[in-house]
Amino acid sequence: MMENKAENPLYTHWDEVMDILAEHDVTVSLGDGLRPGCLADASDAAQFGELDVLGELVDRCRERGVQVMVEGPGHVPFNQIQMNMERQQEVCKKAPFYVLGPVVTDIAPGYDHIVSAIGATAAATYGASLLCYVTPAEHLGLPDAEEVHQGCIAYKIAAHAGDVARGLPHARERDDAMSDARAAFDWDRQFEICLDPKRAKERWLKTRAFTDEAHGDDHCSMCGKQFCAVRTSRRIKKLAAEMSS
Repeated sequence: MMENKAENPLYTHWDEVMDILAEHDVTVSLGDGLRPGCLADASDAAQFGELDVLGELVDRCRERGVQVMVEGPGHVPFNQIQMNMERQQEVCKKAPFYVLGPVVTDIAPGYDHIVSAIGATAAATYGASLLCYVTPAEHLGLPDAEEVHQGCIAYKIAAHAGDVARGLPHARERDDAMSDARAAFDWDRQFEICLDPKRAKERWLKTRAFTDEAHGDDHCSMCGKQFCAVRTSRRIKKLAAEMSS
């Protein structure tokens, strides 16, 4: 663009491009090249100036019957996430918004799947339509298969937590089912319900390997048999029932 002293042709011919997309029923995703790459850039004039342009493009897409979604920022302090979400919804007329996290601190390379899932939970709570997952390899290199898996699980957690926070229909049913399974010491049911059954069961078996207790016992190693709150509550209820009969 600088060498030819010309604007991006996709931008100058936007309406013509939208007519082509409308003819073929193509949905367009508007990226944000000026999204913040670190906390210091978050919510700056460049980011919001571009957001205003994206809002105009959303209007022009809709005028031609083209479905549109908008990409959001990648590095935002936690306390600015709600404001960013609300501003996008206003400027882009509630077009579906997808975010890359956002990453809420820049000091944890190797753990950015966790750092960004924290931000993604807030973004989902405040109205994000789609979460773009981040792996532990972010800012370090390309992820391997295990890192992809970890990133996907982290974002499943974030998305589900956001759905629960928003009170979406049926969102909490899985959590309630887990509570019931834990109260019943139904380990197989717990593994069936959880987001990563393989890891949960492997971790459970790792602990059991150091004991001689059979699968399905009425406690775990966290509190032990003597101090298990659920086991104690069941014993008290049983005792109360016997005393009242």
